[in-house]
Amino acid sequence: MKNAKKFKLEPKQLIRIHDLMVKSRVLEERLIRMYKQNDGYFWIGGPGEEAFSGPLGLQVKKGKGLDFDFLHLHYRSSPIMLAMGAEPIDSLRQMKNVATDPYSGGRNFGNHYSKRDWNVVPVSSTIETQYATAIGTGIAQAKKGCKGITIVNGGDAGTAEGEFASCLIWSSRPVMPLPILMIVTNNSYGISTPAATQHGEKQIADRATAFGIKKAVIDGNNPEESWFAIKDAMDYVRTERKPFLLEAKVSRLYGHSSASGANFVADEQDCLATFEADLESAGVLTRKEMTDLREKYNAEFLEQGKQVKQEPMPSGDTIYDHVYYGQKGRYW
Repeated sequence: MKNAKKFKLEPKQLIRIHDLMVKSRVLEERLIRMYKQNDGYFWIGGPGEEAFSGPLGLQVKKGKGLDFDFLHLHYRSSPIMLAMGAEPIDSLRQMKNVATDPYSGGRNFGNHYSKRDWNVVPVSSTIETQYATAIGTGIAQAKKGCKGITIVNGGDAGTAEGEFASCLIWSSRPVMPLPILMIVTNNSYGISTPAATQHGEKQIADRATAFGIKKAVIDGNNPEESWFAIKDAMDYVRTERKPFLLEAKVSRLYGHSSASGANFVADEQDCLATFEADLESAGVLTRKEMTDLREKYNAEFLEQGKQVKQEPMPSGDTIYDHVYYGQKGRYW
């Protein structure tokens, strides 16, 4: 076929990434429907970031403890979790705030993940505080001298917060550089504020230069470019035990959150639509195969949503549980 996309990754890997991207997109769309049908209080997620976040999650060294990667994520990270093996129904449970939610027992917003067995530090709603907590696991891993690294991601607007600057400073100290992969998924908006009105620098990654931190800026809407850039960055941090700042340009397909309506934004680049066109032109997948996959996940998540509606809500006597690790009931 003329002008067909030439891929570097093997077809099997391309199909795996596509499957993950479709699963992530359909899951987010189901969460949005749940919110609009009054089966959730608030939605915020990452449709438009699947081409970057999926390849990231597939390359994480998953496990518990300092020998494995620590993840300090934000609320647009569902493709990362799905790539690591998270069950989609658990995202529906958190959206519905039922007691079976494994991430917070029905006590947190949707897409606020936490999984101790995978070193996934609890996602916080406060902007960019994850860059501060990442310093702690980075120090622990630097002192142990292991192969595990710390991965922290956030958005472009949050880089105005002091925690981002603190991460740049602490990770680059000559006396003890930290094995931290700092990621900025740049969708060019801070809620409703265009990034062009807020940033004096040409690229956010340029801030790394003053600290002697290696950096890269990539098209996060391209799954292959994302895959290889993430691999190079991870290999560098894992081997050199030094920080790396990776800026990925991504889209925001359903606005900031349910607070802005959570409606599809047609003039944003859709990484899934672009990837599917390339896969079809290259003969990797047919349009029917891709359509069937989306319909399969739509049907699965619809049924899972019905199941979640029948599951119990958390009881009032659990309201104080887990304020501190291992704590049950009142703590005074």
